Amino acid sequence: MKLLRPTLVVIGVVQIALGIVFLIPDLFANVMGLEHPPGWVNWILAMLAARALGFGYGMLVAARDPRRHITWIRAMIAVQAIDWLGTLGYLAAGSVTLVNVTTAAFLPVVFVVILGRFAFGPESRAADAERSVSAAL
Repeated sequence: MKLLRPTLVVIGVVQIALGIVFLIPDLFANVMGLEHPPGWVNWILAMLAARALGFGYGMLVAARDPRRHITWIRAMIAVQAIDWLGTLGYLAAGSVTLVNVTTAAFLPVVFVVILGRFAFGPESRAADAERSVSAAL
């Protein structure tokens, strides 16, 4: 699939950028136009930054050889699905607006569709079968 590798790179770069933003106290609130949160929120964001940086790295690794790193891709599908559902929930509750969430309102769906076509399609089943055979040897 032509879109798979560029999509993995885009997701990786975005994850790394978010990870960096989350590491800088209050930067996320400023960038998103949100009110300043209590100080403990920066602690949570620092832990989230570690995960975003790790997933960003994983997506860049997966972009080099998607068949070999299908587990990273499937994990990112779950992350994107949870992101989108969370975004919808907080939008519905009125906690954030479309201006606040920007691309989080639609990009996770785009990413899930592109990644899912690979991760659960015929090509990934072939990769799973190859791994099973080599594991058995």
